[in-house]
Amino acid sequence: MKKVSFVIPCYRSEHTLEHVVAEIEEKMERMEPYEYDIFLINDCSPDGTLSVIRRLCEEHENIKGISFARNFGQHSALMAGLRHADGDYVVCLDDDGQTPADEVDKLLEKLEEGYDAVYAKYEHKQHSVFRNIGSKMNDLMTRVMLDKPADLAISSYFAARRFVVEDMIRYENSYPYVIGLVLRATKNITNVVVQHREREEGSSGYTLKKLMGLWLNGFTAFSVKPLRIATAVGGCSACAGFLYGLYTVIKRLVNPDVPMGFSSLMSAIVFFGGMIMVMLGLIGEYVGRIYISLNNSPQYVIREKINIADKQSERNKTF
Repeated sequence: MKKVSFVIPCYRSEHTLEHVVAEIEEKMERMEPYEYDIFLINDCSPDGTLSVIRRLCEEHENIKGISFARNFGQHSALMAGLRHADGDYVVCLDDDGQTPADEVDKLLEKLEEGYDAVYAKYEHKQHSVFRNIGSKMNDLMTRVMLDKPADLAISSYFAARRFVVEDMIRYENSYPYVIGLVLRATKNITNVVVQHREREEGSSGYTLKKLMGLWLNGFTAFSVKPLRIATAVGGCSACAGFLYGLYTVIKRLVNPDVPMGFSSLMSAIVFFGGMIMVMLGLIGEYVGRIYISLNNSPQYVIREKINIADKQSERNKTF
């Protein structure tokens, strides 16, 4: 009998989490070939989410709880759950009820067919306009920077085989980006179409700042393409500056009465100066992240574990 481990990052979900767990239980009871457990990771939620997790863990032995000491973000919460999960298949989904837990069989069927990872694809997303724009930008970034296949849709609802998870948790640096880790491990990935529900309550926790941080994580942690792009842009700018200078000299020689343009000179200085600052900032971002990683800044710090025996624990509470 194969085992399925569900990993659910939890933040401001005290009113939706029980419904998600109940839906998983109802579905898995009808899927006899599988046993399952559920890992609920409280990302230092300011509401009563942790109390709900404690109660669910008391009522069900196969539900495990992890609580962070502070807010580390969704991807760090996923990494904590992945490190504790021991299922043959691992399924990650949201805590707000928008991802249909009762359609997990579609993801598992694709894994049984031989795929290494399966992502849910939504025909009609129920996110806000802002969140949908953010998703499109994230899709573009992963295609350009991480070589994601153009026809592969990425979402927070996905399933992966054990060996993929084992490779993902080898990543120990401070800025985890789960999509990049999956793409690094395998390209044998497919989509299944599922419904996307409207949010039961509240709003998405992804602000513009968090989305920008997520994109930055993606291309600085798993790709050197931004540096190569910076090199190419710098080379093109240098060529453009040289050609413009050559044009100015020739124009002056042909027509000595042509006045030298102060405005064009300042425009060139501002343009090239701005480009230099952008490139230096990009390089500084890489260097800064290397510095933070060398200082062993943790992906997360666990304050409490519930229903997780010592033998299932990590090497220590800080990673």
